[in-house]
Amino acid sequence: MSISAAAARPIVTASPIDIAIVVIYFIFVIGIGIYLKKYTKTGEDFFMAGREMTAWIAGLSFLSANLGALELLGWAGSAYEYGILAVHWYWIGAIPAMILLGLVMMPFYYASRTHSVPGYLQLRYGRAASGLSAISFAVMTILMSGVNIFAMAAVMQVVLGWNMNFSIWVSSASMGAYVVLAGLLSAIFNEVLQFVLIWLGSLLIPILGLFQAGGWSGLKQHIMTNLTHFGVANPDSYMHVWTTLGNFKDNPMGINWIGIVFGLGAVISMGYWTTDFLVVQRVMSARDLRSAKMAPLIGAAFKMFVPVIVILPGLLGLGLLDVHLVSQTAVSAAAAHGATLYSYNDVLPLMLAKYCGPALLGLGITALIAGFMSGMAGNVTAFATVWTHDIYKPMMNPNASDGHYLAMGRWSTVLGILVSIGTAYFVMQFASIMDYVQALFSFFIAPLFGTVILGMLWKRTTPAGGFWGLLAGTVGSIAMYFWVDLQPSALRYIALSPDAMPMAADMFRALWSFVIVVLVTVGVTLVTPPKPQSELKGLVMGCTDIPSEGSYPLIHRPAFWAVVIFAVFAALNWYFR
Repeated sequence: MSISAAAARPIVTASPIDIAIVVIYFIFVIGIGIYLKKYTKTGEDFFMAGREMTAWIAGLSFLSANLGALELLGWAGSAYEYGILAVHWYWIGAIPAMILLGLVMMPFYYASRTHSVPGYLQLRYGRAASGLSAISFAVMTILMSGVNIFAMAAVMQVVLGWNMNFSIWVSSASMGAYVVLAGLLSAIFNEVLQFVLIWLGSLLIPILGLFQAGGWSGLKQHIMTNLTHFGVANPDSYMHVWTTLGNFKDNPMGINWIGIVFGLGAVISMGYWTTDFLVVQRVMSARDLRSAKMAPLIGAAFKMFVPVIVILPGLLGLGLLDVHLVSQTAVSAAAAHGATLYSYNDVLPLMLAKYCGPALLGLGITALIAGFMSGMAGNVTAFATVWTHDIYKPMMNPNASDGHYLAMGRWSTVLGILVSIGTAYFVMQFASIMDYVQALFSFFIAPLFGTVILGMLWKRTTPAGGFWGLLAGTVGSIAMYFWVDLQPSALRYIALSPDAMPMAADMFRALWSFVIVVLVTVGVTLVTPPKPQSELKGLVMGCTDIPSEGSYPLIHRPAFWAVVIFAVFAALNWYFR
């Protein structure tokens, strides 16, 4: 979201009924926290929701925690800018990873009974690798939380003209109230509510938009007409998912299939959905192994259709909006001369204003707020757990009572919220949400995945190999980012092509950081002693007796639904190829 775009005049004026709907939502989510506080008596209740969640609740919360600012604003804007190519972040950039988490990795997380991914690394590698991952993850969650806070405040200013500072503090205080009261338990139940609200509010735009466009075929024709009018040389490239990825120059994203399949699909996606504690924490709260394996699959089934409420509005904006949206640079240049333009990231608020009148506008705004608060709560609860269990407890106070750690969890939640607010103001210095978030993912998520997957699947991996591999991958990714930032021509070396564009830099940087992790981890492992196999039980393939899922008919087994989901995933990619 560009700051100059956020400073533009309000797009619509909310009616009293719209304001009432938003206020009722804030009151309701705080009420949930007050009600659930009486069920939050121990640290296990606060940090892991008592590990009593059903597969459906854990699965919907798992997905809802991801439906934050990046999803609702960033990718709607990217769909306007890049066309249907943006759907990769929902299909190949999510579904295989969710299946891997459910079928392969979840049994080890569940068997280890850990509170977090850094907690797993503590058991697998020891304190050095765990401490490094915990600190880097805590930093990332706070920085990501600031994205959601800022994005919501910016949308409220663009859509309604609300003061940015007022929006930041009211949303943070409301989210903080229900998380401090009941921790992950409250966050999960609010995320399920927010999941429903996001769909109810966001479906208005694709339904009304497709009706105006004359269906999918009519929308494609509108897009082709507009792009031709805008002077785009190859408008057909905006409507294909795979056929334009043979060469960097053949698609508007300036990337090729290697960056999408390996950088996004095999590294960033796998890293996010299997090691980012923000989302994995929700699955760890499941009540048994079968529920823990089914939860990511339920999330995957819904994830395949999230593009209907995120990507499709961006495409509808590209085909139906009267105003032409432009890049962040063009918005800033216009603002310097007193002109008002809107950026790609403003497409969702503009579409909301186009189709939603009184009451419907309030529902749509509430859907956006629900998405932002879901993202904020996810990051803050993950931060509180990692801070308390992976930094404070092992490094500062290992022998305190459960009540002490529960109190620390609540206080660290407050601290996390305050730091997130500061981060929201820091995010204003970036030209776009996507630049900020993709950089964070390549810094922290891609290296962590390499460390976790090697430790989980290769029992020879040593504690020294895990630590030095993670450190090398993280430092290498940050170094590549600043190399391209300071010398843009370096992008051709990172992405292996002079035709690569900035999005390709994120994908290839993640891929190279993963390669660095693997090479350094394997190299150090081969010259350092491994842990005894007796210490790897419950942590590594080949050393772990996986608990039974129970006896269920085929239609109730996770493996069956994984096959069904993958078949639908393959069919969607083939149809839109």
